[in-house]
Amino acid sequence: MLRYFHTSFAVTAIGLGLAWVIGGWAGLWVTFNLALLETSLSFDNAVVNASILKHWDEKWRRRFLLWGMLVAVFGMRLLFPLVIVGVIAQASPLPGPISLYEWAVNGHWPASDVLTMAVMRPDHYAATLTSAHIEVTAFGGAFLMMVFWAFFLNREKREHWIKPLEAGLAHIGRLNMAAAILSLAVLLALASELPEHEAYRFLSAGLWGVVVYAVVESLGALLGDDGAAAKTGWSGFIYLELLDASFSFDGVLGAFALTKNIFLIVIGLGVGAMFVRSFTILLVEKGTLSTLRYLEHGAFWAIGSLAAVMLLAPLLDVPEALTGGIAAVLIIAAALHSWWLNRREADRK
Repeated sequence: MLRYFHTSFAVTAIGLGLAWVIGGWAGLWVTFNLALLETSLSFDNAVVNASILKHWDEKWRRRFLLWGMLVAVFGMRLLFPLVIVGVIAQASPLPGPISLYEWAVNGHWPASDVLTMAVMRPDHYAATLTSAHIEVTAFGGAFLMMVFWAFFLNREKREHWIKPLEAGLAHIGRLNMAAAILSLAVLLALASELPEHEAYRFLSAGLWGVVVYAVVESLGALLGDDGAAAKTGWSGFIYLELLDASFSFDGVLGAFALTKNIFLIVIGLGVGAMFVRSFTILLVEKGTLSTLRYLEHGAFWAIGSLAAVMLLAPLLDVPEALTGGIAAVLIIAAALHSWWLNRREADRK
């Protein structure tokens, strides 16, 4: 089993070494805690990833591990926050040619880009990024809510864990565009409880989350991926990266409670993301989802709980530890129920 984590352990060693160079023992401790937090709170992400990745061939699994990892670490946990702050501050996320030229010729750094802000003025960068909390949580929550609906509103779904509730949702799934209708109803209901200026921000970002999900769901047909219904090929790759982004939004924002150093945040969350991917491959190759029949159900209920917490964030302050605890309880309960049923069926034979 450890062979699935060889790369993760190597990345951890390199990451912790860099953290020590950047911040000494304090930086090492902060990075370790960020990696531990990201890993422990993202097991539901690994299960959902595995439910999609099990349909992929070996080539696309390797691409997910290599290119998907680079996108997850540098794209979603470094560049994407820089882009958000850049939009808010109306500044370039990264240094441009003019900045580099001025530094090379005059030895003066104009400090007009967001990356420089994050390095030189980390408190201002953190405050600016946190100010977009409503948009970030509304977009991520709406996207995850659509993922949740897609699983439970499937009219062809025959196996149910929480039978009365899941069977009822599958029945509702017979309604055309049921997921979009329910998501829009939730967004409108929550927006009505917010002040007008916050309601507009919340509703706009949430609508984009629904739209982006719908677009990604349709990419298979556009790109001509084989087996698009199972989210294979480029459409599946994009879907998984957006799913990872939605899971990571709260982690990126919550990391500022431990440190304002953007590089320690990227290293810590990146190490955690690597372990999530290792868990994903283990679940796929061991066939865990087939053995523990309700594990996937528990993971999607965990996604639903995370989506609810993210969408309620503008109204309620829910500790991140509680969110992760709810997800862990749901997944463990589903796994134990599956194991108990397997034992009971084996004893009958």
